[in-house]
Parts: sequence; structure tokens; C-alpha cells
Amino acid sequence: MGKLQEFNITFTNNKVVYGPGESMSGAVKIRTGTSLQYKAIKVFCQGSCGISTKMNDSSWTLEEQYFNSTLSVADKGILPPGEHSFPFQFLLPVAVPTSFEGPFGKIVYRVKVAIDTPRFSKGYKAQKPFYVLNMLNLNEVPDIESPSYAVTTKKFSYLLVKTGTLMLKTRSDLKGYVPGQVIKLATEIHNKSGKDTGCVLASLIQKVTYKTKRAIFDLRTIAEVEGAGVKAGKHAEWREQIIVPPLPQSVLAGCSLIDVEYFIQVSLKSPEAAVTLPIVIGNIPLNLSPSVPVPTSPGPSLVPGPAAATPSAPPVEDGPEDELCAGGFANEEIPTKSHSQQDPLMQPVTMSPSAFSHAPGAALPPGHRRPETSAPLFCLSTGATIPFFTEGNVTPIPTSCSLILPPEYSCCDYPQEPPPTYEESCSSVNSSFTAGQ
Repeated sequence: MGKLQEFNITFTNNKVVYGPGESMSGAVKIRTGTSLQYKAIKVFCQGSCGISTKMNDSSWTLEEQYFNSTLSVADKGILPPGEHSFPFQFLLPVAVPTSFEGPFGKIVYRVKVAIDTPRFSKGYKAQKPFYVLNMLNLNEVPDIESPSYAVTTKKFSYLLVKTGTLMLKTRSDLKGYVPGQVIKLATEIHNKSGKDTGCVLASLIQKVTYKTKRAIFDLRTIAEVEGAGVKAGKHAEWREQIIVPPLPQSVLAGCSLIDVEYFIQVSLKSPEAAVTLPIVIGNIPLNLSPSVPVPTSPGPSLVPGPAAATPSAPPVEDGPEDELCAGGFANEEIPTKSHSQQDPLMQPVTMSPSAFSHAPGAALPPGHRRPETSAPLFCLSTGATIPFFTEGNVTPIPTSCSLILPPEYSCCDYPQEPPPTYEESCSSVNSSFTAGQ
């Protein structure tokens, strides 16, 4: 580093996560071995978003800037040998999006410092990232407390002769969740045919849209659970739960280049049938009335007991569905075969409710002892791909907890086709994703 023995940026109280409109401060630390002449020492605070058509490419196709502030902390002089500290402070704008990192783009915030030296002398630069969390309050999302319904009907035929009908019907307890909460799913399968169905699969899926000239859609399965099939002529019910891991929020308010969406997909492998339930992932949970409690910790992997999952609107086709719902079939309970949120010992993942009290996306990593004090350890999801684990007043580090981190993005051909929207699902009779609300 030449004349510099130390040149770095520190944030006050090692704080790296800030909210919109918040003041962020720190200092530039410089230690010199000999005298260093300079023309100016400037600190820059920047926030921007960039997207590309190539995976993990830093040459952005499109960019947008949220702010770019400059502060001169020293003007023309000589730094004598020794340690020097130059404080800085910036006020973040009130309308900046949450930090985000994906394979085709990112929303990044950083502090940079530059020592401008006289002509023909070596200049010095350093930078350090920080993160913004623009909280999404689920209480401000319309109709978020209502259950979400979807239903589809599949007809079997052979040589143009109708041989049977299958109806797949799914309901979630809410339309919005925060990390650490539990999505409760209730699924009914009416198999009025002479053939057994394949396994039923419920998946929490993330769709990220990068709005280049030709939009790129990135899909990944965050968690999934598989249940057994339904025998011919049977009516079966399946109840399961999916824990919401630390995830970026659904809406990146203030960003026009990246969209983040989530939905639950329940599907049968044979025959091919699927329904989708759009959901919202936020940071501030719903303040529900006592009659509709918010789940704070996951229960057993399978909740026994029948419950009707009546859709808010009848299926598109009438007749067979009325016969299916009229009874006359043995009502069975579908057993769960596998769950991606189980540990190797096949025990359900458990999370302490207190672990989420200090930050959204909080969770205790496995094998970590829970402290006796009331202040829990927590994993803070800032909206970036990798959540951060921290204990006490120290710099957060990436967590490697495999049970709470979603899978890595898989390599994919460009571009991926997006799943149908909820409106498309409702209006398309021939679509494999047919939903009715």
C-alpha cells in the first residue's frame, strides 16, 4: 500500500444495516509510515441497482441510481506519520429499496473513500458495503388476512371417451407471512377415476424478474414437501406446513428493475395437475385478532383432523365437481413422505419465536446453544441472497446454516419461462396452472 500502513472504513457501532431516511456515520482510518501529501480526502455514499443478461456479470445492461453523496473530510495538506481518523455522516433518502443480490442483478449500497494526491503520485481508494432494509408492513397490504384458495379439475379420457375426473383443491391460512412464520396448507384431492394418482407436492417458489429488454425470470424452489398419492375412487385430505426461511421481501419498493414474487404451488405428478397460491413475504407481521392467531412456532409435520377447504368460487366446470363434493367416497388422510425442512434425523425444523423478535428473518443456527439471557442470537436477512449471523456488538458474518438458507440459484438457460400469473391461471382453461378464487 506504499506509504499507507492502514486505510479502511469503519461504521459507528459496527452497524451495517440501515433503514430509509436513517443517518449513517463512521470514520476513515488512516495510518501512515511517512508523510503523505494530498490534495483532498473525499468520502462518497452511493446506492444503485444494476442488472445484466448474463449470470454473475458486473457489466450492467441497465442501471438506476438512488443517491450519490460526496463529503470532503480534508482539503490539501500533509498527513504526518501516525494514525489519523476522519469522521463522516450521511442521511439516507426516505425512498430507497431493500438491498438485494441475485445472479442477474443487485441493489447495492457502499461507502467509498479516495485520497487525491498531487500529480504523478499514487492515489488511494477504499470502499465498504452496507445494507438497507426498507420494511414491508403486511398490515398495509389489502386483503392480506384472508385465506387463499385455488382449485383445478382434470378429466381423464381414452379415445374421446370420458373415464373419470380428478379435482385438486388447496387453501392457505393467510396471504402474507414474515420469515419464521408457518404457512399452513390444506389440500383436498377428489379422485373420481379408476386410476391412482401420483405423489402430491407442495412447493414455496420464488420468482425474480429482471426487467431487461427481454425480461429474465429466475425461479427457485425454496422449500417443498411431498405427500403420498390418492387411490382410485377416493377422497383424501392433506395438511402440511412450510416454515418461511430468511428471504428477501416480496416488494422492492423504489426499484424499477427487479421484481420479487412468491407463490405456493401444489401439484400432482400423475395426472399432471397444479394450482398456485400467490403469497406476500414481508418484514412486519400481521396484527391478527385473537380468532385468527399468527403461528409462532411450527407444530408437527402433519396436523391430523379433517377440515373443509371450500374455494371462494365454484370451479369453472360444473357437474363432476358437485358429484365429488357430495360425498359417497371414503375420506382418507394423505401421509407425508418427505419434507425439505427436516434435518438428517428426520426431525422437523424448530425455531424459537424469540429468535425473530429483534429482526426479520431471525433464526438460531443448528448446534448453537440458546443463551440464557433474553437477548437472542439472530440471523438477519437484509434482502440479500446470504443472510447474516451476528452475536452482540460485532460485525455480522454470513451464516452457513443449511436448514434456514434457501438453495443456491441453479444454472439455467437464458431466459427461463415464468410461471403464469394468478390472473392468467384463472382465465386459461387449458393451462396446467388453473386457479379459481
